Amino acid sequence: MTPRILVLPGSNRNGSFNAALAAAASLELAGQGADVSRISLADYPLPLVDENLRNETGIPENAVKLGRLIAAHSGVFLCCPEYNSSIPPLLKNMIDWVSLITRDGDRPFKPWQGRYVALGSASNGKLGGIRGLYHVRSVMVNVGTQVISEQCAVSGAADAFEADGRLKDERTNAMLANTCKSLIRHCAMMTAS
Repeated sequence: MTPRILVLPGSNRNGSFNAALAAAASLELAGQGADVSRISLADYPLPLVDENLRNETGIPENAVKLGRLIAAHSGVFLCCPEYNSSIPPLLKNMIDWVSLITRDGDRPFKPWQGRYVALGSASNGKLGGIRGLYHVRSVMVNVGTQVISEQCAVSGAADAFEADGRLKDERTNAMLANTCKSLIRHCAMMTAS
């Protein structure tokens, strides 16, 4: 069975380096045989996580939609901007809302549970946003996903991508290809069992 993988950039900024990385990851994953869906969090606006709001109105519908989408895929490739060496608020807010889901109608539902996750980052800095991935990894493990060890960091991101969306640098491209290969392999094992 072909692994279904969701690619999700953690930035809505126009010209986002991580949206560009999401496009490159989507191309690579599809080229390696995965069934790929790529979304934008701009299509799923969410309020800040607020326990008062949750108690009054429940989990926001867009969080539930995202939860269903995540659960429909065996793997997720997160493209994560780095904010002050950590996780960006847009991405953290989405992860937290989805992690609060416990039911879908009358059935138990934990969208993150058991998903395989690959991490990537793109930044103009020399480290390519890799410092922030440490925090993203910790959060994703805590919500019940299995984060693969391979990851991809794209430095000098303003000039890192070809016109067709692929990465220019051979070493960085190999890092992305290896991360995608590992994610597909893990997801294939999950769908086979």
